[in-house]
Amino acid sequence: MTADADGTPRLTFKEMCAKFDVTPRTLRYYESIELLFPERDGSARFYGPRELARMTLILRGRRFGFALEEIRQWLLIYEEEGTEAQMQAWTDLATRQLETLEDQHRELGKTIEELRALRDQLAQSGSSHDLDA
Repeated sequence: MTADADGTPRLTFKEMCAKFDVTPRTLRYYESIELLFPERDGSARFYGPRELARMTLILRGRRFGFALEEIRQWLLIYEEEGTEAQMQAWTDLATRQLETLEDQHRELGKTIEELRALRDQLAQSGSSHDLDA
């Protein structure tokens, strides 16, 4: 870890990859689609507190199933409209994503029950020709 001129800690490219357990390709891609804006010193990149916070939010958004473009737009709202607008947008995105995940959960539950029933049926009959049912 290094520090900038006013003593603010910052990470190198390699340290950033290690801290967030992402590949160099992923980090470069996030920069190319304007999710991250590292400081540059020649060919070296440095990531300060703002970029670390953004990366945390990006990875959290991905874990929740948001598209990178949705995340990019959401981060842009903060810069253009501030915290309140960003939180409202987050609430809207979260509500929509929760509905999608709940639908998927219901469908997955049905699939699990169907598979379990078929497995149990086949286990009881001891025959594989019942798969056509």
